[in-house]
Amino acid sequence: MAKLVNRFEPTLVEQSYVFEAAKGVGVVTRQFIRNLFGRRDTPTVHYPEQRPVYPDRFRGRHRLMKRDDDQVRCVACMLCSTACPANCITIVAVEHEDTAIEKMPERFEIDLLKCIYCGFCVEACPCDAIRMDSGRHTLPAYDRKSEHIGKVDLLAIGEATIAPQGGRYRSVKEAH
Repeated sequence: MAKLVNRFEPTLVEQSYVFEAAKGVGVVTRQFIRNLFGRRDTPTVHYPEQRPVYPDRFRGRHRLMKRDDDQVRCVACMLCSTACPANCITIVAVEHEDTAIEKMPERFEIDLLKCIYCGFCVEACPCDAIRMDSGRHTLPAYDRKSEHIGKVDLLAIGEATIAPQGGRYRSVKEAH
């Protein structure tokens, strides 16, 4: 059985939204005055002189790790691009000249405009080739093209690692 509900009929003053607009102007004016004269309430970080403290689990920009011979650690298994819910990772694989390594990425690109920084690519990688612990956040850009980072840019942030697959992180500097 349906229940009848009486509808609220707004008056002419309520239909004009004058009162609601005045309330909105009041909120904006109050906040403007608080920000203008009460600077202690405004949390401001003077970046880049004063850097924010990131938590240990901060997911910064991606980076590709290198082997001790300065080659990319990625074997182009496509697990990171498969696990990515935003579908922002593009990998083109080629045969590696070393027969012990089956493949390597010829092209490894991440579209940072699509990326949601979930970290699934890091968790899916069996080779510990991609990480998001760079401590850097993505900087703003003026065009879309600069938000596509490739293998060269990702390797520039990365460092050599001798971590076993799935093992504790140790850089080459720590080992020696």
